[in-house]
This record gives sequence, C-alpha cells and structure tokens, in this order.
Amino acid sequence: MIKPAYLKKGDLVGIVSTARKVSLEELQPAIQLLKSWGLEAVIGKTIGAEEHQFAGSDSLRTADFQSMLDNRDIQAIWCARGGYGTVRIIDKLDFSEFKKSPKWIVGYSDVSVLHNHLHTLGFESLHAQMPVEIEKKTGATKETLRQALFGEDFEIAYSYTRDSRSQPGIGRGQLVGGNLSILYSLCGSPSALDTEEKILFIEDVDEYLYHIDRMMQNLKRNGYFENLAGLIIGGMTKMNDNTVPFGKTAEEIISEIVSGYNFPICFDFPAGHIEDNRALIMGREVVLEISDLEVKFSYK
Repeated sequence: MIKPAYLKKGDLVGIVSTARKVSLEELQPAIQLLKSWGLEAVIGKTIGAEEHQFAGSDSLRTADFQSMLDNRDIQAIWCARGGYGTVRIIDKLDFSEFKKSPKWIVGYSDVSVLHNHLHTLGFESLHAQMPVEIEKKTGATKETLRQALFGEDFEIAYSYTRDSRSQPGIGRGQLVGGNLSILYSLCGSPSALDTEEKILFIEDVDEYLYHIDRMMQNLKRNGYFENLAGLIIGGMTKMNDNTVPFGKTAEEIISEIVSGYNFPICFDFPAGHIEDNRALIMGREVVLEISDLEVKFSYK
C-alpha cells in the first residue's frame, strides 16, 4: 500500500463535505485544533452550501473534493461530516493527480466509501473523527488523529471482561473496513473490498437489528469472512428494534454469524460513532492480539 506523506507544521488541510450539509460555525473547534497543531485549514465551497440534506449539489460536492485532490498545496483532506452522499459522487472523481501526489483522506462513517475505494487503488487513508463535534470527543480521539497525521507511533490497548463473544488469538494483515452499512452497500461495486488475509474493522449507528443481521449475512455470502485474519467490532450504537423484537443485540448477531470461523475477534473497540473514536490507518499492516482479558492493536 502507498502511504501519503506525513504532515508537518505549516501544512494546509482542506475541509470539505462529501455528504451532509454543515456550517462554518460548526467547524470552528476543528479549525482551532488544526491551528494548535501548526496546521492551516482551507475551507471548501461545500461548507455552508445546501441542497436539501446535502452540502450542495452532487456536482458541487464532486468539484469541491476534486479541487482538493488536484491541489498539490493541500497535504490532507478532512471530510467535515458524514450522513449520506459520498457514494453519489465517488464514480465522478478522478484520482489521476492524487496517484501522482497522494495525500491523507480523513473521516469515517459515510466517508468509508472513500476509504474502501482508496484501498482498491492501493492507498492508505485515515479512519478518524471528523471536524463536526470533535470538541466533544476524548483526548485520545484527537491525539491519535494528530499522531497518525504526523507519523508518530501509537497503539491501542484495552481490557475487557472475558465473554463468549470474543475469540482470543493473534492476527496480522492490512486493516480494512469501516461503516458496516457502507461495506454492505459497496458489495458488487468497483469499491468493494478483498478481505483475504486482512483485518476487518466494522462499526455502525442508528440501524435496525434485523438489518444488522441482513448486512452481516450478505458479507458472509460475499466471502468477506473466508480467510480473514481478524475481526474488530467497534461501536454499535443507538440500535433500533421492531415492535416484535429481533431477540438479539447487534453484538450477539455478529457473534453468531462469525462463530464458525477461527480468526481472532474482539468487541467494544474504541472506534466508531462513540465518544472515544480512535484514529485507524486503513491499509496499514497491523497486529491484533486478543487474550482472555486484553486487546492490543499495533502497527507493524
């Protein structure tokens, strides 16, 4: 995988929205955070733009992101927020200049469209907190983002109470994945993942439990768990249920579907739509070590 150049003080970071509308006022804490790191924000034309729920029309969002991709003075593109809309523009983007001068693409949730597409092109990207509500996130959320952008080493470790869902073991491979709904929606497209001998990360928010089951069944039928090196489940938050309950939690649904595989599995990983949303370098070789009481995640 090709690694974009790490940032240094004085570098420019473009902020655009590929999905839902967002105001400049909402981004002020993030702009100040970049400034505290010695970086300068360059605000895209989609910030403050509006077309229904989107940050402007598809053509505006495409052109705004394209201009940041092509501008060699911009060292990273930080997607302002998620929601929905990135898939509407992905096939209109031209990555020719990006391939000549790659830069970090940063975000999560709906931005998983970009992470998965970039992975198929052979580039690393950064699954991390977006500018919206960054002031409400943990110190580790912000610090791992800074460390990843500036090329500083870090690892993620946490303890848990042993239960039947987790599966101890050691897995090594490229980190792939992101939002489960996005992975599901990309199946069969040019942006779909090849997960063989890789570490798959998934998270989601505000989904119905039956749909979690449907999406996981679909990934299974598409071979996502065959020859997988490891599975990481992050935040599965604000789940919904029907009047007639599904009968299982999101974690129980996932555990049941992958129970027949031998790869290591961990739950409650600190990433996703949660307060502690650690940065993850997608495409990077990682080591996932799961013991009876601890999970350790590090980069090779």
